[in-house]
Amino acid sequence: MEKDSGKWIMYGVDWDDPECIHTVDEAIEYINEIGFLPLFRNDIPGFSLEERTVPEYWWCEDVDRDPWMWRAVIARRHDIVYGKFFNKKAGFISRKWLPVFANYRRDGYDFDALYEDGKAPNKHKKIMDHFMEEHVDTELYSNELKKMVGYGKDGEKGFDGAVTNLMMQMYLCNCDFRKRVNKKGLEYGWDVAVYSSPEHIYGYDYVTSCYKDDPQESWNTIIRHMYDIYPIATDAQIKKLLK
Repeated sequence: MEKDSGKWIMYGVDWDDPECIHTVDEAIEYINEIGFLPLFRNDIPGFSLEERTVPEYWWCEDVDRDPWMWRAVIARRHDIVYGKFFNKKAGFISRKWLPVFANYRRDGYDFDALYEDGKAPNKHKKIMDHFMEEHVDTELYSNELKKMVGYGKDGEKGFDGAVTNLMMQMYLCNCDFRKRVNKKGLEYGWDVAVYSSPEHIYGYDYVTSCYKDDPQESWNTIIRHMYDIYPIATDAQIKKLLK
């Protein structure tokens, strides 16, 4: 997806193209097959959901055909984890590959240990305090979380950036997109991102199951896999997108 003369341009394929992904189930199957996939076009040609779908169906609001709506379905099903994992942009990581990414991106640290070693700022801790082990069942609307941790007009700035950084480190993810509910129990407005931790979805033991490995070896595993599935990708492209 690129902006040209004030208009967004989507890149994709025709419905009859052999590489076209037509449904959310096909998208899930493909992501599980290759392991991880950005949502939008990037520097690696063909390595995105955008480039394997029909451009005209994006934001058509037909859940059977709209890839933008598929991302919410995928996040909600929990077969695949969704968040801003690729150069601070959105994408998908399969259950199989989640522990590999978690070990590399976290450098083998749980967040509390990362913070105690002085490697995480206090503004990140304010957010993660709501998703630590004692709150492992937590799912929070983005607007609720923002208010709870003191971000906003009269509070600390940079909430979205902090959440994105925590997603890049695999400490947070999107677990759903839901409408807000008023005091009468009625839904209203646009769908809002709901945040949680990968541990909430898959359990602590599974998410951290690669902690026994050196984080550099996890990175090497990711690189080798990229060479297998996208041999045209250069070292620079891989590092920019996946580091």
